[in-house]
Amino acid sequence: MGTKISAVVGLAFLISSSALAREPQSSPPPHTKVVRARDLGIPFDGTPGKFNAITDVAGVEVGFTTLISGEGELEVGKGPVRTGVTAIIPRGHGSLNDPVYAGTFALNGNGEMTGTAWVEESGFLEGPIILTNTHSVGVARDAVIAWRIKQGGADKTGYWWSLPVVAETWDGWLNDINGFHITPKDVVHALDTAKSGPVAEGSIGGGTGMICYEFKGGTGTASRVLGQKSGGYTVGVLVQANCGRRPQLTVAGVPVGKEIPGSVYPKESGSIIIAVATDAPLLPGQLKRIARRASLGLARTGATSGNGSGDIFIAFSTANPGAANPEQPTHSVLTVPNDRLDPLFDATVQAVEESIVNALVDNRDMIGRDDHKVEALPHDRLREILKKYNRLSE
Repeated sequence: MGTKISAVVGLAFLISSSALAREPQSSPPPHTKVVRARDLGIPFDGTPGKFNAITDVAGVEVGFTTLISGEGELEVGKGPVRTGVTAIIPRGHGSLNDPVYAGTFALNGNGEMTGTAWVEESGFLEGPIILTNTHSVGVARDAVIAWRIKQGGADKTGYWWSLPVVAETWDGWLNDINGFHITPKDVVHALDTAKSGPVAEGSIGGGTGMICYEFKGGTGTASRVLGQKSGGYTVGVLVQANCGRRPQLTVAGVPVGKEIPGSVYPKESGSIIIAVATDAPLLPGQLKRIARRASLGLARTGATSGNGSGDIFIAFSTANPGAANPEQPTHSVLTVPNDRLDPLFDATVQAVEESIVNALVDNRDMIGRDDHKVEALPHDRLREILKKYNRLSE
């Protein structure tokens, strides 16, 4: 969660007039064409999937709502607004009531991911994953419950109930976070528009107002496909990157942050949420191990998870459909032996690293509340630095 806000905001701002007046958007405003880390010649290990995105794991769908409006001095409840919602649906809209095996891990807990107590207890993720800003977790959680009720009948045990997984990072440097601009309509829009295929990155969805290594951060994604000897499985990652100090930033082993002076915050004040998906048949305990390995991908980019950082990760497997169905007294499920997990660990670390760098590269400068400006990682300068260290892949 990072920096804490001491101001107390009245209930009158829970739903602002500006939030009611606009329609949620799936995409950020038009800007330069999509440029990803590999386009700049940044070398990465491993083989990416078709889209180099979390959606390379069959069935996974991602949707966004992006809210960008206003400029100048902050007026709580009016803006400027730089925020949004990201939705990840593990099995897609066609299998909303088929839970997936999952595991979670908190590298540093100065943040929030709701619903994890039941994930840890049951071993299942039941429903979507929602990413947003710190002060919109409550409205997002309630909106997911209402959305799921509208999708169909009670679960197979006959109950209407939901413990949604909603996670956050803090966007208050650029966004009117105490204006509560996220509404249930915005959450529903992200869920309803979730789809497979290419995934937008940078200042979009929950990542709209985020800052990473004191450059413009936000949403990033990547994937890895294992060779047939390792099962041919796919690992996909999506991050909401809002962490780290400028001098820490490391790209392909190069101290890029130290080469580009500048700062936004006086101390560590960010967070990162990481979602890892795979089609490998893994049990909850194994998925918790996968979630832990996200820490190593984060570390490759330079982060040390400061005291004010909320670094919380979740991993899930789309294999073993129907494993939670109570209508059968027993289930036979597949699983990868622990001795064969190393390629999946490698893939997770590699995809997390690239996802974070993608969030930085596919981005642009942003000016938010009180004319706070955060610059995007400059592509030309980045290439010069990588070339200086003989790390540029032509």
